Amino acid sequence: MPPKPTYRIATIPGDGIGKEVIPAGQRAVEAVSKRHGFEVVWDEFDWSCERFAETGRMMPHDGIARVRSHDAIFLGAVGFPGVPDHVSLWGLLIPLRRELDQYANVRPVKLLRGIRSPLQGRGPEDIDFVVVRENVEGEYSEVGGRVYAGTEREAAVQEAVFTRHGVDRIMDFAFGLAQNRSRRHVTSATKSNGIVHTMPFWDERFRAAAERYPAVETSQYHIDILTAHFVLHPDWFDVVVASNLFGDILSDLGPAVAGSIGIAPAANINPDRSFPSMFEPVHGSAPDIAGRGVANPVGAIWSGAMMLEHLGHPEAAQELEVAIESSLGSPRSRTRDLGGSADTKAALRAVLSALP
Repeated sequence: MPPKPTYRIATIPGDGIGKEVIPAGQRAVEAVSKRHGFEVVWDEFDWSCERFAETGRMMPHDGIARVRSHDAIFLGAVGFPGVPDHVSLWGLLIPLRRELDQYANVRPVKLLRGIRSPLQGRGPEDIDFVVVRENVEGEYSEVGGRVYAGTEREAAVQEAVFTRHGVDRIMDFAFGLAQNRSRRHVTSATKSNGIVHTMPFWDERFRAAAERYPAVETSQYHIDILTAHFVLHPDWFDVVVASNLFGDILSDLGPAVAGSIGIAPAANINPDRSFPSMFEPVHGSAPDIAGRGVANPVGAIWSGAMMLEHLGHPEAAQELEVAIESSLGSPRSRTRDLGGSADTKAALRAVLSALP
C-alpha cells in the first residue's frame, strides 16, 4: 500500500480572533483529511502583534525562509490595538504575499443557503461570484515618502506601480478562472476617467486579455458605479478582476452583500506553485470580541477548504463546503453575526456533524 500523502502547513494564528478560528479550521481540515486518505501536519508560528510588542518584529528576519518549503500557509488575522496597522501589515502579511509571489488574491462571494442577504429579495441564485485581486503591486507600493516632516511644508508622496508583467498575469488568472465557470464572464474594475496613467494602461491590458480569451464575455465599470452595482445588481457578476486597492475594497463589500464578512474566505495564490500559497479568512482580528469565544469560524473553515482544493483534493474541499452550508440552516448553529446563538465551538461542532 502506498504511503498516505502528507502536507506540511505553516500555521500563523496571528492576532485577536485568529487564535480562536484557526484551531477550528484545523479541526475541520483534519476531519476531512482522514476520510480522504491524506495527512496534514501543522507547524505553528507565533508571528503577531504580541510578538512585535515583545521583540520589535512581527516575524523574525528569516521568517520567509522558514515557511518557503511548506505546502501552504494557514493564516488567522493580523492587527491589534497598540500596533499601527501599517506596521503590522508591512511586517507580516504583505512580505509573505510579495516575497512568496502570491500575486492572485481570490475571494469567493457566495450567498449560502441559510444566510439572509441584507439585499431585499436576493437569494443564493443571485449572488455567486469571485473577486480576483492583483496582490503584489498596484497602489500598495513602497515607492514614495515624506519630506519636511513636522513643518508647514510637510508633504507625502505615494506612487502606484503597474507593470505589464503584473497586470497581464492577473488578467490571465481571472480569464482562466472564468473559462472554468458556467457563465464565462469577467468584469474589470477601473477608474480611467480620473486616474490618467495607470488605469488607462489597466484597460488596455484588459482588452488585450479579452482578445486572448474569445470564449469569455467581458464588461468594464468605473469603481464608483461598480460598488453600486454590487449592491443593486449582484447577479450581473461572475469573475471580477481588480487592482490591489480596488480589489481590496470590492472583496470586503462582496461578502457583506452575501450576509457577513465573518464567513468570507480568501486565498493568496502563487499559481505556478514555486512558493506556498496562503489561505486566510477575510474578517480580520476583531479585537472587540477577541477572547470571548464567539467568533464565527466559518471563514477559517472555508479558507481551509480552499487550501485543500489547491493541494489537489477537490472532493474533500467540496465535502467541507457542503457541510458549512448545511450547518448554517439552524440559528442554533449560526454565530451572532448571522443572527444565531452559537459560539465558536458550537458552530464548529455543527460543521463537523454535517460531514458525511
